[in-house]
Parts: sequence; C-alpha cells; structure tokens
Amino acid sequence: MQHALVLLALLLPPAAHADDALWALLKQGGQVVLVRHAATDPGVGDPPGFSLGDCKTQRNLSVAGRREAQRLGSAFRTRAIPVARVLSSPWCRCMETAALAFGGAQTERALDNLFGRGENRERQLAAFRRLVALAPKEGNLILVTHGSTTLAFTGVSPGTAELVIVTPEGGAAGGTGGTYRLAGRIAVAD
Repeated sequence: MQHALVLLALLLPPAAHADDALWALLKQGGQVVLVRHAATDPGVGDPPGFSLGDCKTQRNLSVAGRREAQRLGSAFRTRAIPVARVLSSPWCRCMETAALAFGGAQTERALDNLFGRGENRERQLAAFRRLVALAPKEGNLILVTHGSTTLAFTGVSPGTAELVIVTPEGGAAGGTGGTYRLAGRIAVAD
C-alpha cells in the first residue's frame, strides 16, 4: 500500500500538488486573482480603428474560448471558491469571459489592455495597487484582463483563462499600501 502511494505521488505532475494548494488558498478568500481572457479568434491586439463600444470591431472570444470561460466558472463553483467582486477590462473578450465564468463584471479601466499602450503602464500599475489594497477579507477579488496587463502587474505572462493569484502583503486581505506577493498560477485545462 505504501509503495502504491509513493508511486501515485511520483506519477502526479508537480503542478497538481501546487494547484491543490492554490485552490485551498482561494477557498480561504482574501486573494486577488488576475484572469487572462479566454481564447480568441486568431490574431494579436485589435484591428485598426477598433472601438471599445462596438464588439464587432474587436478580436473576440472563439467558440473554444467560450467553452474555456465556462470551464473556468465551473472550476470555481465545483470548488466553492468564494467570489466577492468581479472587475473586468472593458474589452469585449474580457467582459464575455467574466460573464460566462462569473455571471458578469463591473468595468475597471485599470485593467485595460496594455498591448501597444506602454505609456499607460505606470498609471495602471498604480491603480492596480489601489485595487490590491482594497481586496476583500471575505471572498476573492477577480480581475479579468489581458496577458500584457497581467505581465506588467506581476511579471507573469499567462495563458488564456489562466489564473495568476496575488496575496496582499500582511497575510490576509486589506494589506497596507497595495503591496502584494505572487502566490502562483493555475491553468484551467480541459
């Protein structure tokens, strides 16, 4: 029996153990979770002349991306992960990811796409720190955004619908000054 358990532990990928610990951390609440929008139709950035107010002019979720966003929401519900608040970049692919995974979101301009907009980095990073400082003690703050924005905030370049979890400094939520540490990342796969 003992040999079987050791063999099982060796066969499980290391990420499975890390993912379990991160899901347990999320279950406790008080975390800030950056979610990169789900998969989109092929391309990079948005077409020239796109408008935030018109989804037809943007790069949007693909059929596979919609399924990915639904799986993300299912993973939260299955594990009973408490969600206090959901904020999203106003880009349609982020808003749709938030709607499919969490039932909707309030727009937050601090989560705007930084791809090709590096001049906004410092302003958005300061706004992100303010959001971290206001993280809830109960539940988790979910921030649906873009890969480039998550990279600027955390140094992590996530895959589509991947979670990047940060813990407000001082342990529980409500840490002072908007400082945070990277807790880890979870890829919600098929």
